[in-house]
Amino acid sequence: MTKERTTAMPTLLITLVLCLATSVLHAQGSAPEMDPSDVEVANDMETLEMELHQGCGSAHHVMEMLHLLEEKLAHSEKYNFTGDMIETYVFNFMTEDFGGLNLSSNMDTKPGGRDKKFKHSMNFPADLMEGVQAQGVEQRLVYIYIHSPCIFQDAHNSSVLNDDVQGAFLQSGEVVGLSHPVEIQFWHDMVLDDTNATCVFWQPGASADSTGSWSRAGCKTTHREGTVTCHCNHLTYFAVLLEPHTTVSVAQLMLLTHISNIGCSLSAAATFSILLIRCFSRQQLRDNTTRIHMHLLAALLLLNTTFLLSTPLATSTKELCQVAAALLHVSLLCALAWMAAEAFHLNRLLVKVYNIYVQQYLLKICLFAWGLPTLLVVAIFIFRRETYGYYIIHTSEGYQNTTMCWLTSWLAHYLTILYAGLILIFNTMVLGRVVVILRRTQQPKWQARKDWVTVLGLTCLLGTTWGLVFFHFGTLLITQLYIFTILNSLQGLFVCLWYITVYYRNKMGSISDTSR
Repeated sequence: MTKERTTAMPTLLITLVLCLATSVLHAQGSAPEMDPSDVEVANDMETLEMELHQGCGSAHHVMEMLHLLEEKLAHSEKYNFTGDMIETYVFNFMTEDFGGLNLSSNMDTKPGGRDKKFKHSMNFPADLMEGVQAQGVEQRLVYIYIHSPCIFQDAHNSSVLNDDVQGAFLQSGEVVGLSHPVEIQFWHDMVLDDTNATCVFWQPGASADSTGSWSRAGCKTTHREGTVTCHCNHLTYFAVLLEPHTTVSVAQLMLLTHISNIGCSLSAAATFSILLIRCFSRQQLRDNTTRIHMHLLAALLLLNTTFLLSTPLATSTKELCQVAAALLHVSLLCALAWMAAEAFHLNRLLVKVYNIYVQQYLLKICLFAWGLPTLLVVAIFIFRRETYGYYIIHTSEGYQNTTMCWLTSWLAHYLTILYAGLILIFNTMVLGRVVVILRRTQQPKWQARKDWVTVLGLTCLLGTTWGLVFFHFGTLLITQLYIFTILNSLQGLFVCLWYITVYYRNKMGSISDTSR
């Protein structure tokens, strides 16, 4: 009897363990799985997020993806998503039970770069359901936050505050004419008021192929320090439209763009022709003066070419636009550096230090004018790539803007201006020294005229016309822009004409000396 009880105990324990294991497996197997529709929404959300990260290549395609996502969210029981550029929330409630809703982000400001994000919130009033006739029906409210300039692009390429857009809609239908408006808040770190920032909502185009637009109808704007609050009597997508104080008109911007394109094209063609002729010329570049001229022409050719490409490439991917902006930046720095090299070499000739031999003179100048700017831009591109990207040129009429690939960091922008300012001060001092020497020299009138033509040529060679950038203010703005654009876009052409004139004048002089 004892033996039977002893053998029965292990059997009972094994049976209990098996029962427990079966229960656990059964419980796991009966756990609720994720709804297939929610899985589909999650996939669409991640796809849209990836599209936005790739840049503003196809706004129409991204808008179609957003509309498809809206339809799926409207039929989703409950789905919340938080990404780098999109946040979505879905709320279900009975019509008579809705007592208002306040959504507010808890994110902290991310300093620096194009991807800076600020807090945002939307407050729905308790009478949001006042226009809804059906009572005792479950309602579904969808909220979407988007941090990207790529989706809501109108025909004027308008700019919105921090690229932030907030939207909401009810599954049951359109919400308009609210007695108590919806409050939408946008945080910022700028100086804004009613003259340069206005609350707007997105108005879709008349057809699927047409472009939508921003409208102020039904929205009021309230400004406080660091916050813009929009009071709107309907539900849709909302943003704060920006209009900077100091801008040019659309017609002026178009004219300046045409002048820049024509001038840079002529300069690029002229510099390329001179360089090509020099490459196939039988005469070797024996003196450092001519060699430095050729390096300056090469830098101007690079600058004009990259500038002409900066606007078309602004419609490409973000990465390609960053590369184009970096190339434009390094070409500008190199061109300015070669202008400084021209001034240094001219000053060296003026003081007549022929008895001082500098070993590897041209190589050292090349390291300064080509090497240092390239090294600096490569370092910035590797460690602070967000310094380059989409740069928007604002206009005053209709918020119609132009986008190009350039610096997006104000610190880099001001450091570049400081770099240019130091070079222009040095070049202006050298040019002033040339003028003083020419005034002291007693020469016939015909020779004096030639000397002043030489001074004008040196003005283009040393790039002193770039100093007009420091007169970018007040009533001089428009006049300065036209003069600056004409002179500097044609600088390459002017330098080529000056070089040809000096070359043939020296050649004629050598022929006359030989005939004697």
